[in-house]
Amino acid sequence: QVQLVESGGGLVQPGGSLRLSCAASGSTSSTNTMGWYRQAPGKQRDLVASTAWGGGTQYASSVKGRFTPSRDNAKNTLYLQMNGLKPEDTALYLCAATDLRGPRTTVPAYGRWGQGTQVTVSA
Repeated sequence: QVQLVESGGGLVQPGGSLRLSCAASGSTSSTNTMGWYRQAPGKQRDLVASTAWGGGTQYASSVKGRFTPSRDNAKNTLYLQMNGLKPEDTALYLCAATDLRGPRTTVPAYGRWGQGTQVTVSA
């Protein structure tokens, strides 16, 4: 089974940057597509970005141009570079994986989830 472990969250000022990492262990076929989601207290879990092995990425409109996902397939690690952070980006950021091919935007498409890493954007 695939295990996902996120890291890199923290407290950052508005306009700052963070880089999140998600290390996946287990079968690489279970991580054909990986995604970043975020969830603020009392709100639903929303897609940030989904990226498929071999290419293909979908973004939430609220982060396009500021956030960039990338994959190191040799390390089976997913990253999320976040620039121009805003207070409304504050949330628990979760990594997800699926054996389905192609970017996926719905929560049920993902069978594996990490525990999340907290990102807080505040002055």
